[in-house]
Amino acid sequence: MTDPIRPTDPHTAEPDPQAPAPTPNPAPAKPTALEQMGGATGMVYTMLPVVAFVVANASLGLTAAIATAVGVGIALTVLRLVRKEPVQPALSGLFGVAVASFVAWKTGSAKGYFLLGIWTSLLFAGIFLVSVLVRRPLAGIVWGALNGTGTAWLKDKPSVRYYDIATLALTGVFAARFVVQQWLYEEDSTGWLAFARIAMGYPLLALALLVVVWAARRSGKRLRAQAGPTPPTTTP
Repeated sequence: MTDPIRPTDPHTAEPDPQAPAPTPNPAPAKPTALEQMGGATGMVYTMLPVVAFVVANASLGLTAAIATAVGVGIALTVLRLVRKEPVQPALSGLFGVAVASFVAWKTGSAKGYFLLGIWTSLLFAGIFLVSVLVRRPLAGIVWGALNGTGTAWLKDKPSVRYYDIATLALTGVFAARFVVQQWLYEEDSTGWLAFARIAMGYPLLALALLVVVWAARRSGKRLRAQAGPTPPTTTP
């Protein structure tokens, strides 16, 4: 008689040497800088309160425009909650709309809605410029924080130059925003202020970010070359 076949204990059974090795689960991809800012929809959402404010102001007056802009901001935040999208960009946008509306109410003028953004652009331009002067270009520091690459590039002079160029590109964007929008503010051109706010917003920022990506790639290539080839892993 043959012995009965006993079930194999999976905890004590020896592994089959010819069986393929299990494939490790890939690590989840890190969100890109665009995704962390809310993605393409986040860009659109930031424009809608501005457009709503200008349209309402032209037809209904300042008070109605303020209420409309705040209402649109709240509605967009609720929409993100319902759709389970990142809420932080929406909350930041709602806070900005609330502050801008408060400034417009205090000044009693529709153009006051854009005053905070105008001076914020000047502040950012100054911060980016100072970071270049102290040899800590902010474009590289922010890029390393968002992508987890750190600040090892600070020890490589060519990498610092690459990020200097990228930071100066961002400085130019914010400086241009301030100069143009401040001039329109002095001219009481509320409609053109809204147009400049949108046209000089994400489109110009996207061009500057291309320079940042160029700097990051050049720097990353140099750092990988300095590190040398990665030694092959051996299976025990």
